[in-house]
Amino acid sequence: MISDWKHAEEALRDIEVVGHENNKPVSVIGFAEALRCIGIGTDAAVFYYPDTPNYAYKVYSAQALEKKEVEEGIYKRLKGSQYFPQCYGSGPNYLVLSFEQGVTLYDCLLQGVRVPEQVIQDVEEAREFVRSQGLNPRDIHLKNVLLQEGRGKVLDVSEYIKEGNDSRWEHLVWAYKHFYPLICEVQVPLWILETVSNWYNRIDTAGFGIEDFSKRVSRLFFGERK
Repeated sequence: MISDWKHAEEALRDIEVVGHENNKPVSVIGFAEALRCIGIGTDAAVFYYPDTPNYAYKVYSAQALEKKEVEEGIYKRLKGSQYFPQCYGSGPNYLVLSFEQGVTLYDCLLQGVRVPEQVIQDVEEAREFVRSQGLNPRDIHLKNVLLQEGRGKVLDVSEYIKEGNDSRWEHLVWAYKHFYPLICEVQVPLWILETVSNWYNRIDTAGFGIEDFSKRVSRLFFGERK
C-alpha cells in the first residue's frame, strides 16, 4: 500500500476542480471513467476510484492550492489518531486520504438513523487530541462527522490552524441534548435541514442565543406546539 494510490493519477488528470467567489462550492469539469465524486466543498472535491478502494482523493481548485499544503501539514500532526482519516501522500493538486465508510450526521437526520451518544463523546476526545497537538478544532458540523460502526470520525481538518472558536460543535452538542430526543429516528425532510442551515449561517454571532434559535427551529418542526 506504499504507493498503489498512484494508480488513480491518470484519471485525476482528466478532471478539473474550479473554485468560485463568495464561499460557493467548487465545480467539477471533465470526466474520467470510474472516478466518482463523493463530496464537494468550497475549496476542493473528494473522489473515489474503485481500483484503489482504500483511498479518497481530495482535489483542490487552483485558487486553494496553498490550503492543500496547510492541510497536509495538519494531517501529519494528527497522524495515528483513530478519530481522523489518515493522509498517505499528495499529488500536485490533491491529497490522498483513507477512504472512510459511514454516514454523516447530516445524512443520519435525513435517513432517521439514530446517533448514539458515543459519537458525541468521540468527537469531544478528538477535539482534545487536536488541542494537544497545538491546533484548534474548528468547523466541526453535521457534514464533517461520520457515524462509523457506532463510533464518531471527524472529517475535514482544514481550519485547524485558524484562531477563535466558531462554537459550531458546542451548539450541536446543546441541540443533541435538548432538541434531538424530540426527533430521534425521524426522517427529517431535506428542506427543513437546509432551512435551519441557512438560518444558522446568517445569524448575528454577537447577539446569538442557542435557546432562542432552538425555539425558532421548534416552530419550524412542530408549529406552535413547542
